[in-house]
Amino acid sequence: MSLRTFLVVALILAPISSLPVRAADLSAEDVVSKHLQSIGSSEAINAAKSRVVEGSAVYKILVGGSGQINGKTVLVSEGEKTHLLFKILNYQYLGERLIWNGDKASIAAAYADKRYSELGDFLKGQDAPIREGLLGGVLTTAWPLLDLTSRKSKVSYEGLKKFEGKDFQVLRYRPKKNTDLTISLYFDPATFHHVMTIYTLTIEPRIGATETQSSSNQETRYRLEERFDSFATVDGLTIPRHYDLRFTAELGNGRVSGFTKSVEWDVTLTQATDNVKLDSRNFDVK
Repeated sequence: MSLRTFLVVALILAPISSLPVRAADLSAEDVVSKHLQSIGSSEAINAAKSRVVEGSAVYKILVGGSGQINGKTVLVSEGEKTHLLFKILNYQYLGERLIWNGDKASIAAAYADKRYSELGDFLKGQDAPIREGLLGGVLTTAWPLLDLTSRKSKVSYEGLKKFEGKDFQVLRYRPKKNTDLTISLYFDPATFHHVMTIYTLTIEPRIGATETQSSSNQETRYRLEERFDSFATVDGLTIPRHYDLRFTAELGNGRVSGFTKSVEWDVTLTQATDNVKLDSRNFDVK
């Protein structure tokens, strides 16, 4: 089964009669079940063993610099294995390459001098988004809500919550292996499409040698957001055509105290193909 170019596919519109389900009527299991139905039938979902998704991308520096540059994104997945590439043509910053081989995560150096980006450094220390198959959402076959039982992860229902003036059904995701991250999954209350994941981490300031030093220390905060929209159905599976990845680091301690860096990858997906025969080297961890 193949998913052809998205550009000629009509968007799937929810029926006019669709109304958000009341929070009191739902459990975490209900949200997951309705979400899976929003993707497609169990037969169509289970038939997709591998997937390659390609798209054009714009990399933007929002805070801590300025500018933007065009590039591309390729998401390769097979079962729970993933290889996520965000690439631009730049002689200094090359982009991001994130791999999970089913056992170990690999984050590539992002700069020509072999340094990691702020995002890469963050994911090296907090690999749950890669390890759990969360990054990329339903665009990859590794999406954990497809099989929570085998992953032994847990979700809890957080209720109907507002974000930027809109209502969302929200689940809290907890991996089997403990993580410092707070992971929240957001779903459209009418369609139950997964439209956003927010990962947050706050590190309390260290106690200084003196009271003055302690009072000047600040929290270090990290926030990673994934947003998905423009859903379309091809060959029985409904997946987004637009993917936005944003990362913000507010560094409160150390040599760069008070420094904030915020970047964005704005991805327009152009093609997806299921059940591609993949070379195992796609998931090599170096």
